[in-house]
Amino acid sequence: MPGLDTVVIPGGIAVLGTRFPLIANDGEERRKAPDLRQFRMTATTITNAEFEAFVESTGYVTDAERYGWSFVFWAQLPDSKSELQAVAGTEWWRKVQGADWRHVAGPGSKADWQPDHPVVHISWNDATAFANWAGGRLPTEAEWEHAARGGLGDIPYPWGTREPDDEAFQPCNIWQGRFPEENLALDGHVTTAPAKSFEPNGFGLYNMVGNVWEWAAEPYKIPSLKKAVQQKLTSMRGFKLLKGGSFLCHRTYCWRYRIAARSGASPDTSLSHQGFRIVLDL
Repeated sequence: MPGLDTVVIPGGIAVLGTRFPLIANDGEERRKAPDLRQFRMTATTITNAEFEAFVESTGYVTDAERYGWSFVFWAQLPDSKSELQAVAGTEWWRKVQGADWRHVAGPGSKADWQPDHPVVHISWNDATAFANWAGGRLPTEAEWEHAARGGLGDIPYPWGTREPDDEAFQPCNIWQGRFPEENLALDGHVTTAPAKSFEPNGFGLYNMVGNVWEWAAEPYKIPSLKKAVQQKLTSMRGFKLLKGGSFLCHRTYCWRYRIAARSGASPDTSLSHQGFRIVLDL
């Protein structure tokens, strides 16, 4: 097993979801949670250097490398007005040939690669392969939320209840300004921040919200019989769960940098704000 920086997360009855959901039909409501045994979790998301060690040891090829492309946020591209194929409905995403975990913005962007930043352009399949190699696994949603709360109970953020803003309080790496045109970068980061940055939560975990989305072990599911929810789940059949939000989240667009917030993507999807951390059983 590689020498990953991990912390022990105490066991107990997890708080799963919240009594104060903010996004309808996302499954944020309070749900029954299991009684968890203690476990270890990486203090940060897996970094470029850690993923590089995995690749060098195994010869692993990511989904983005096999497909030959991945999705990149438009402002990360050298020419932000590029005519590259955009994603319908979310035109700020561009399909970039040659974008992968070593080349975050595509060919010629290797100089932007930083060993202590979160590895991105990582699919659920890629994250699972790394976890197996490291002797661990992806966290369940209950484990992820329990760890993110740092012992503070039903709080929206790892540090408590105070909301990040575009003025004086930036405790995590998210968007400040008018999305997607203007990023004020008041938190000091236009894209990813180093994996170990900002203040850790009560369990010693860094960047549990913001920076990059993190894969969880389970399929994306919502326990609801509402017609709208069932239609949503039909369109997301086979998707895996993502937690934590990213540097592209803002309250006016994607208020999912909260512990109870949720998203999902197909297991072979990769984007330039998508990474992971792992847990190890004790």
